[in-house]
Amino acid sequence: MATIRWVELRLAQPSDNDAIRAIYNDAVTGSTATFDLVPRTREEQATWMEDHGGAYPAIVATPAADERGGGPPPALLGFGSLSPYRARPAYATSVENSVYVAAGHRGAGVGRSILDELVRLARQHGFHTMIARIGGDNDPSIRLHRGCGFELVGTEREIGRKFGRWLDVAVLQLML
Repeated sequence: MATIRWVELRLAQPSDNDAIRAIYNDAVTGSTATFDLVPRTREEQATWMEDHGGAYPAIVATPAADERGGGPPPALLGFGSLSPYRARPAYATSVENSVYVAAGHRGAGVGRSILDELVRLARQHGFHTMIARIGGDNDPSIRLHRGCGFELVGTEREIGRKFGRWLDVAVLQLML
C-alpha cells in the first residue's frame, strides 16, 4: 500500500477488527454516516472482514512510521472498503465505497487518502464505475467525494429514518 502525507495505508487484517468496529460503531451511535441502528458485534465484524478481500478489499489508515517514532503499533485513523454494488450479475463491474474516519482525525486528509487508495484499487481490479451512497446531511463526505471526481447523479428522498428524522441519500458516481 502507499504512504500519503503522514498517513500509511495498508490492507486491513483480522487484528484490526476491534479498531474498525470501534470507529464504525461510533458512526452508528453518533451520526447518520451509516443507516445501521445497532452497533456491530464482534462476530458481525469478523464476518465483515471475511467479506472484504480480493477484489473487494478493506484498507486501514495509520500514522506513518516517521510520525510514530518507532513506537507501538498505532491506533487506526480510519478505514475504507469496496463492496459489490448489487448482487445481480449485470452489476459485477460496479463497486460501492465506504470511508470512515475516527473522531479527532476528520478534516485532516485521512478520508482523502483512503478514498484515493480505494479509487486506485477499484481501477486495479478492473471495475468500470464506483458508487458512493452518502446518507443524512453528511456534507463533508459529499465534498470529499466531489473533490475526488465523483458527480452527484441523484438523491433518494426520505429513504431512511434515524434519530427521529427522515434522511435523504445522495448518490455520487465516478467513472473509472
